[in-house]
Amino acid sequence: MSLANDAGSGPSDAPAIPIHLRPARATDVPTLVSLLLRLKRLNEEFDSLLKVRDDAGEQARQILTANVNDPKAVMLAAEGVGADKDKVVGFVRAILRERPFYTPEWEGIITDIYLLPLYRRRGVGEYLLRETTAALKAKGAGVVTAEFPSQNEIAVRFYAKRGFRPITAVHARSV
Repeated sequence: MSLANDAGSGPSDAPAIPIHLRPARATDVPTLVSLLLRLKRLNEEFDSLLKVRDDAGEQARQILTANVNDPKAVMLAAEGVGADKDKVVGFVRAILRERPFYTPEWEGIITDIYLLPLYRRRGVGEYLLRETTAALKAKGAGVVTAEFPSQNEIAVRFYAKRGFRPITAVHARSV
């Protein structure tokens, strides 16, 4: 999976800033930990119940290491080109989960999607979503869902614009 659109040539749906998308590798984990923590700290800004734990870095390392090797997970690394050549500038983490009571039987869940600010609002996120959806479908997903803080209006608009709608809700309170 790669996309390069340096001079505006290429597919009409190509992002304005070119990236190279590939499966994440174990050697990417330290960089992915940093990006995942940026995302989780951003989530914390949307809701105080999403306060990032002191050991979040170690938790992220363990989870990402497991996901890189999990056949039921999709882990994609987005590398920049040009000045950012070979630098991971974003990632997607998604998992496949069985839905024992519903059809389609398998759900692909996008749990994390993050791009460095320079790569946002240029079609790259849509490209990541499209490629992730295709990868999840190839693994057997019949429906794709996305998990994100409900107070994150940016994510709400991003997914709604691409045909996603709420199907369940999780409500919480501190105890």
